[in-house]
This record gives sequence, C-alpha cells and structure tokens, in this order.
Amino acid sequence: MVTDRRRHLEAAIHEELDEREAGAFVAVGPGTTPEIRYCLPGAPAHTVAAAVDHEGWIERTDAPPAHPAEQLAARLTERGVTDTILAPPDLPHDAALYLESAGFTLASSDVLSRARARKTPGELARVESAQAAATAGVERARSVIANATVADGSLEVDGQFLTGGTVRRTIDEAVVAAGGFPAGNTAVDAGGRDGATPLPAGEPIVLSTAPCGPDGYHAGLVRTVVVDGDGGRERRAHVAADSALKSAATMLRAGDQSVEAVEGDLEAEVMAFGFEEGIDATVSGVGLEPRERPGRGDTIAGGSVVRLEVAVEDVTGGDVRLAELVVVDEGTRVLESPSRSLSP
Repeated sequence: MVTDRRRHLEAAIHEELDEREAGAFVAVGPGTTPEIRYCLPGAPAHTVAAAVDHEGWIERTDAPPAHPAEQLAARLTERGVTDTILAPPDLPHDAALYLESAGFTLASSDVLSRARARKTPGELARVESAQAAATAGVERARSVIANATVADGSLEVDGQFLTGGTVRRTIDEAVVAAGGFPAGNTAVDAGGRDGATPLPAGEPIVLSTAPCGPDGYHAGLVRTVVVDGDGGRERRAHVAADSALKSAATMLRAGDQSVEAVEGDLEAEVMAFGFEEGIDATVSGVGLEPRERPGRGDTIAGGSVVRLEVAVEDVTGGDVRLAELVVVDEGTRVLESPSRSLSP
C-alpha cells in the first residue's frame, strides 16, 4: 500500500538522486530498526533491503543463501543502474561489500533521516494519538498523588505508603487503557529514590513517559508535582521552566530555528529567573524513536515535531522538569497535554 509516508520519502530520495547525480538509494538492516520500519512498514524482523531508483521501489528479504543486499544489487543491475548508489552512513559492512562487489560505488547520504524529521499528516496523527495516551497516564498519576495524605513526611493512600514504583505502574496502566504501549519509557523520580521508597511530601516528584502507539510512533511528556510544598525555590524553578517552554514555542513560530538556538532560549529564560547552574535544556525530534532528528546541528524546519524539555536540577531535594511536544508549522502548536501546575 502506498502511504503518505512512502510518497514523502520517495520524493525526498528522488530530489537527492538528481542533486547528487546518483542512480539509487539503498537501505539495509533488520526490520526492527526505525530506518527500515520507515521504509518498509510491517517488515519482518530479519534483515531486509530496500532501494529507490528513478523507476520506484525494490524490496528484498532474506532468501538463503543470497543476502538481501546481494539480491538488491542484482535487481539494480537488471534495471540498468550504473551510477553511484547512495546509502545511510551506518549501512552494514556486509551489505556494503555485496553492493561494491557488484560494481557499484557507494556514497553516504542522510536523506532518510532528513525525511523522517518532517512528519506527514499520517505520522502526525500517530504522534498525537501516542501523546493522548501519555496525557492519560500522567493525569491518572496526578490524580492518585492529589488524593494522597501526608504521614511522617511521606505520601500514603488508604494507609499504605505511595511509592514511585506504584505511580509508575499507574501511569503505564492508564497508557495501555488509552491504546498506547509504555515501551519501558516511564519513570517516576523523587530525588533519586528507588521505586520502593515512599514518595516525599514537600519535594519535587517528576513524572516522565514516552509511550508509543500501535504503529510505533512515540510521545514525550514530563510533569513535576509537589505535595505540601513551601512555595519557595521549587516554585520559582517551576515558573522558570514553564516560562521557558512558552518562550521556546513562541520562538519556533517565527520560522526555521536551529536546535542549539532553541536550547539556548530555554536556558536563557530559566537564567532570567535567577538560576545560573543546574539548567538542563534539550530539544529533539520525536517519531519512531523517542528522540530522533532534528537534533544537534539541525535546523527545525516546518513539518517537524519536536520535544522541548527543560529542567532546573537539585532543587529542594530533586529536579523540576517539564517537557512538551510541539508541532512546528504554520500555527505552531503544543500537542495535547495535562496541566503544568506544580500542584497535583
């Protein structure tokens, strides 16, 4: 089936082939890798190979004794491809040897990762669905924490101490109920305490999750809550982090920005609130991986979905951390997410 993702990728590859005067683009690897899953949705787990030339797609899978790259090389030869072949920088060594032994010259290209950085409407819908599941998980955790009482400086529910492990499982259960898969990306952090230790009152509790949907597209969401806080340093850190996310989102509406520039804006906004150390700001794409391009050295172009994350670390026994997903396009917008309030 021809999907909007495949059409998008094919158009990007054809443009690259024309610009580089190359005959084809090839990708080889296990069907479980994001790159191959992007090229060939539903590919088997074992090694597969895909190529795009000016005639269209070629797909090959393991058929011992022939390696899929060897099969691909033979098919490209049949099609009359004699020019340089483009491939990702991490093309497996054995695949490169098969292609070179067939007489092809290989050249590196990042066209696949660049294409993945710009989301099609179908991809965006999948990311939004995963983010809705993440929101359900975090909202459920906030509700549980909000209903906790304080005993001896720790949180408890129905006479039982509330632990990070319990809250993590609560998030995961709500994510699954909303149609997502936790994918091992859920964490509850309270000053580095282990999951069996009661959660503290008066200190930051960081709720983080990046589930994926049935099609493998990820979300990204982080919230920080405090129960019975004194409203001091952690409150100021939270206001700073919240303001930083708003500032970065506004900056992205102004047009193409580099990842480093947006990270710098996040940091500068936090520093404006009097914090000089312990600032962590990261910007990355999200899709078939929780963090992918655009990354360091990239421009955040229209069509990207980026994760904005900022933290003020070591505040009153823990970190204050927030993260959102932002769609970068005309009318740049933050995807569905729960309240950023420090109060659960």
